[in-house]
Amino acid sequence: MDWMEWYEGLWKPSWTPAPATIGAIWGMLYPVIAVTFLFVFVQVGRGRMPWMVAVPFAINLAANLAFTRIQFGLRNLPLAAVDILVIWGTLPWMMAVVWRHSPWVAVAQGPYFVWVSIATVLQLSMTWMNRPSG
Repeated sequence: MDWMEWYEGLWKPSWTPAPATIGAIWGMLYPVIAVTFLFVFVQVGRGRMPWMVAVPFAINLAANLAFTRIQFGLRNLPLAAVDILVIWGTLPWMMAVVWRHSPWVAVAQGPYFVWVSIATVLQLSMTWMNRPSG
């Protein structure tokens, strides 16, 4: 069974966006994420921001990159729930530490935070709805 068949077979809340909608939203967010994260890493690399500013960005990036592999490769809903909580938790941390150095980067994370908040509730709901019975 391919990943889409597996995903379609899961119990999901009635308000779950269509896969195409989810993809479109990420398609709009990823360029902003790429530009802002690259900006932070370059500024840290040049010594214009302290290295600690990059820590939540690096954790967020690693967790974001891992999510698809965990959710659709391993098909592990509980681990994907933990992963998305890491993504969600690092976002306000990122916004707080970068604000003093580059407020535009913090503000640019707003749509990402809103979407990840929705995605987190969705993931936690799906994890609960598809938990093993017994």
